[in-house]
Amino acid sequence: MLDTSTNYLGFRSHQTLARTAGDLLPKFTVSTKVGYFPGPDGAEHSLDPVRLQRAVERAAMNLGREPDLVFLHNPEHSLREATLHDRDALAQACTAMDAAAANGLCAAWGVASWDPSPLLSLIDQTAPRPSVLMVRAGLLVGAGTLDATDALTKAWDLYDGGVWGMSPFGGSTTAPVWDRIDPRVFVRDSTRLSRVQAAFRTAYHLPEVESVAVGTDDLAHLSELVGALAGEVEKRTIQEYRRLLRDRSSSQPD
Repeated sequence: MLDTSTNYLGFRSHQTLARTAGDLLPKFTVSTKVGYFPGPDGAEHSLDPVRLQRAVERAAMNLGREPDLVFLHNPEHSLREATLHDRDALAQACTAMDAAAANGLCAAWGVASWDPSPLLSLIDQTAPRPSVLMVRAGLLVGAGTLDATDALTKAWDLYDGGVWGMSPFGGSTTAPVWDRIDPRVFVRDSTRLSRVQAAFRTAYHLPEVESVAVGTDDLAHLSELVGALAGEVEKRTIQEYRRLLRDRSSSQPD
């Protein structure tokens, strides 16, 4: 599976992927994202239904094939207020994505959200529902994001593979935080996995996700992560960790 986005590589990701993969691309499941557009001052975000549909059309054209899944990219970027206008904007964006799938521009659509909390109060149950929700996953994700993901999963009925994770290391495995904690406390037979592998395996349960998107620029790192999938997580430890996160979050002043 390959995951990319319209705005990656300075809005050249689709052309680069098509050129690099060539005739191998049809052998992969490809997901991408729309919502960011080139603007006079850099990338700008928009939920305009017309722009979104055109972006899906361009994605298919630049990839040389219809994507298997297109995410509405970080809709919260344009939805910071729980107003009727924002609820309508999200519903119209979802309708546009659903229409793109119905018209054969992609096989399915989803929502990719860096901060899903603002979406909870804006869901219109009469609007089309996404097939997949992609969110941050792992030990660096806060209690609010984890709880918001659980609530969205329930509201959109996204079970059996409908939730994906991303950014399991918060951007880098060399960040100082990974020297201060030992994620192997969350896995069984901890001697089998490295700290990086244990952190990655744990990410599948914070929140519960079916797949986790990772970078592919370092093949040794990618191979290490694949090896982590043989590990088993101590679910009771995960549950206790989430309880501690909630307790700390509730005890902190606003």
